[in-house]
Amino acid sequence: MSDSAPSDDPHAHDWPVRESAIEYETGWYDGGYDLVTQPDGSEKRYYWADLPPAVVVVANTGEEICFVEQYRPATHETHLELPAGIVEDGESYTQAAARELEEETGFRPETTVLLQEYAVATGVLRHDRGIVYADGLVPGERELDSNEFLTVTTIPIDEALARAREPPANDASISALLLASEDGFL
Repeated sequence: MSDSAPSDDPHAHDWPVRESAIEYETGWYDGGYDLVTQPDGSEKRYYWADLPPAVVVVANTGEEICFVEQYRPATHETHLELPAGIVEDGESYTQAAARELEEETGFRPETTVLLQEYAVATGVLRHDRGIVYADGLVPGERELDSNEFLTVTTIPIDEALARAREPPANDASISALLLASEDGFL
């Protein structure tokens, strides 16, 4: 492969990509590298994993925050997490949040607000995440994916961040709760 697509970043010309290669494709993400000429003229391979965008949902029942507990084979640990999932083609973050929340917890939100979109682990991932606040929860239909074995639990709002910080903690839940709190939603 040749140089990658031009970038809008004014510093991109200092880091020309000489080669870009996908070394593996999993159906879930692609992994590969870019051979880059660094500003000092030396060349280096920068490895990356390319994942689809994801959404994390801070779902407020009025007095509690919805969490799901699930075993994560990648870390060999059971995590208490906020509902989350992949943004499907054609969906906005808020649409994906409403769908994922209902599929994972059985609650459908009346209101969703995108709090933040950001790049995750920029040293190794090509992956964007959206944090969505949801409230006005009404009963919906739970529909788990074939690889989802989740237990739904709710935690009082004033305890949610402390519980999310208990080991094994994860970045998505902590950052989402901090953003929701900072933006005045909790």
